Amino acid sequence: MDTYTRDGLTFDVTDAGPADGELVVLLHGFPQDRTAWQDVTPALNAAGLRTIAPDQRGYSPGASPKARSAYAMRELVADVLALADAAGAERFHVVGHDWGGAVAWTLGERVPQRVASLTVLSTPHPRALNWAMLRSDQAKRSWYMAMFQLPTLPERRLHAMLGGFYRRSGLTDEQAARYEARFPTPASLTAPMNWYRAMPTTVLAKAKKLATRSRSSSAGPSRSSSASPSRSSSASPSRSSSASPSRSSSARDERVSRPTSPSTVTVPTTYVWGSKDFALGRAAAERTAELVSGDYRFVEVKAGHWLPEANADLVAEEITRRVRSAP
Repeated sequence: MDTYTRDGLTFDVTDAGPADGELVVLLHGFPQDRTAWQDVTPALNAAGLRTIAPDQRGYSPGASPKARSAYAMRELVADVLALADAAGAERFHVVGHDWGGAVAWTLGERVPQRVASLTVLSTPHPRALNWAMLRSDQAKRSWYMAMFQLPTLPERRLHAMLGGFYRRSGLTDEQAARYEARFPTPASLTAPMNWYRAMPTTVLAKAKKLATRSRSSSAGPSRSSSASPSRSSSASPSRSSSASPSRSSSARDERVSRPTSPSTVTVPTTYVWGSKDFALGRAAAERTAELVSGDYRFVEVKAGHWLPEANADLVAEEITRRVRSAP
């Protein structure tokens, strides 16, 4: 399929691989699009997996509502469930990078009966990120989240520096040019930035408070270039999940609202983090293990933030390994 719909919105997708293969949904980050996965999917398809990479809400021209509330996490999760339903998959594997990783974590926590496995790139568990904001340099790395709450100015500022930002942080000229063409004007960044503007107020309050301190000592996140994808540590020991997902629910019946109490992720999970990531630091990455009770593999690589583009072979290997090991 080339598109799917939900609540009057039309999402563009790239659907590849055998139609009868296990479904792997690939969720991109910010500011990217579904082409982030174009060097990852060939290996997955060759392994017999069906891959669907959507341009998510705010990135698909037919699915870019104006209201900030339209970008709340419950909507982002429901979009993915609608995609899986359109593909005819009751259970599916989820891979997410950056903001797509945040959606992946939330899917695994809120609807584990639908998610066969998680592979998350770069992004720690959201509660690990919040924890690290108060106990590490993560607030300094994340100051831009508070700045993005301003109207208009963030779009203009980011658009003016976009090409240089991509290249300095590890993308090739070809990859940077592709994304520059995807966001040709400041206005084209408004819907993607609404993901930040719809963040829960409790998270924003922390970010704003801590950003006040960090801005005085830094003009922005560091832009370390991406390193070669050699692994700097081995995976942590696997842990068996004590819960087995049910297969009997449908998207219409599922509740994707925030849980009433904190829980851990029971879905089999691989988390890949680059030690040279300019946006997401070690404290949150290592804390994530405490929030996963299912089988868990942590892979640290000597690389930067853009793992799908810069480390495609390694990413494909880890996805395939996780999918093959899932019950």
